[in-house]
Amino acid sequence: LRIEFRGGIFMSISQITWLPSWSAALHDRLWAWTGHIAAALLVLLVGVWLARWIGRLSARALERVHHDLTVARFLESLIKIALYIVVVVAALGQLGVQTTSLLAMLGAAGLAIGLALQKSLADFAAGVLLLILRPYQVGDSIEVAGVSGTVERIHLFQSVINSFDNRQIFVPNSKILSNVLINTSVLGQRRIDLLITLAPHADLLRAKQLLAELCETDERILSEPAPAIGVQDLTDLGVQLYLRPWVRATDYGATRSDLLEAIKVHFDAEGIEFAQRLAFGAA
Repeated sequence: LRIEFRGGIFMSISQITWLPSWSAALHDRLWAWTGHIAAALLVLLVGVWLARWIGRLSARALERVHHDLTVARFLESLIKIALYIVVVVAALGQLGVQTTSLLAMLGAAGLAIGLALQKSLADFAAGVLLLILRPYQVGDSIEVAGVSGTVERIHLFQSVINSFDNRQIFVPNSKILSNVLINTSVLGQRRIDLLITLAPHADLLRAKQLLAELCETDERILSEPAPAIGVQDLTDLGVQLYLRPWVRATDYGATRSDLLEAIKVHFDAEGIEFAQRLAFGAA
């Protein structure tokens, strides 16, 4: 048996004359398949490494922009899954698999799943946008879609809100994204708007002085911005005053309630009467 080198490459095994022709053809085919398998494995290894590297790079970039670990990890997983699919299809192509029909099948399956899960996909897409845009975060007090309360958790399909009367409400993210959202915590301060209508003969100046004193004695009311006190309107019932003090967002409800009670008690003690509606007037 003698095997010669030609141009630095081994001669084909089919040139070894003592082997049967079918055996030489089989060996050539196995040699060719070995090359395809090696190329497919190389595509898989390099592709998986690139997918992980790109996923980590995207996550770090998003962390620097939004400083949100949840969004970064979710985006990293999403990018990895998409790239893994591309790598698997490329590896199958190296093995000689007709990827055109495979891609058509994947597209048809994706379309069918998308139609079947249209509502869920809408909630999923809204969840992704909410995590990226961050109109609210855990712990914020919000009002949206007829629901108000404190945000407990933010999931990809729904957000969990604890109402002020201690009920847990699950709101689909698509409802949140398509409705007007009011976040009462994000700015840190809120203004209390009160209207007080005095009787026509009530002492207007003394009433304004009392309102100012009540704001000064309540430590929860902020000195800056200063409370605004003035005449809102002159009506048939009497003089309408406005009181607009600023408080921290967390103190809004309790301060408003205590302020109304203090106004009633101090006005009664000073003999300042509120406007009385006519007996047959509107309720």
